[in-house]
Amino acid sequence: MNSITFGFDGRVALVTGAGSGIGRAIALELARSGAAVGCVDLAAGEIGATSSMIAAGGGRALAVVADVTDPGQLDQAVASIERELGPLTLAANAAGIANAAPAEDMPHAQWQKVIDVDLTGVFLSSQAEARAMIRNGGGAIVNIASMSATIANRGLHQAHYNAAKAGVVQLGRSLAWEWAPHGIRVNSLSPGYTYTPLTERPEQASAMAGYAADTPLGRNAQPEDIAPPVAFLLSEAAGYITGVDLLVDGGHVIW
Repeated sequence: MNSITFGFDGRVALVTGAGSGIGRAIALELARSGAAVGCVDLAAGEIGATSSMIAAGGGRALAVVADVTDPGQLDQAVASIERELGPLTLAANAAGIANAAPAEDMPHAQWQKVIDVDLTGVFLSSQAEARAMIRNGGGAIVNIASMSATIANRGLHQAHYNAAKAGVVQLGRSLAWEWAPHGIRVNSLSPGYTYTPLTERPEQASAMAGYAADTPLGRNAQPEDIAPPVAFLLSEAAGYITGVDLLVDGGHVIW
């Protein structure tokens, strides 16, 4: 029986939202584990910095500017990554936005933008990645959802964000069965409160200490707490896991 590995030597990964926060932590984690990483984001300087960090550690990376709401840009991003790094077989989709407004006052444009990035963007990213993986004989995708897919966050007026993240979880289940015959596993991972640029927005940053107190483990997450579980779901160690949502929330939703 072959030993199960957590490493990615010789594999190529694509990470959306790789310019900061959870996406950057995932890109760095996969690179440390041996993957060549295509870093995709809208912020050229930030993904350039992520790629430089990977190169400084002896890894291979490519920074690609692309909008996850634009299928043509995503197809071009995949093509560039495969041309420079090799066949794509791993992907983590972490690109997302957040903001807040009471549901009764939320402008349609605000609702639509969050749905477009946080849900449709995950679908379009997964679609572009899966097309490559089908050609390449299989792979694994992890989509970053949120514990907000499971709970309504007390005190946060973000019906659009919660709905989008719940959609990401169900999307993962749907894609998992559709793409299983192609050897592609699809899972989602739902972080709890995590220190990222999104949680530093004015309506949430001041409440982070309270969220930590409401978490059984007594603290909020750092991006580095989220990246290793993503790597696990992408690895051969999770080879019989597909269509699940892994909560990585310090126990927050058990209360």
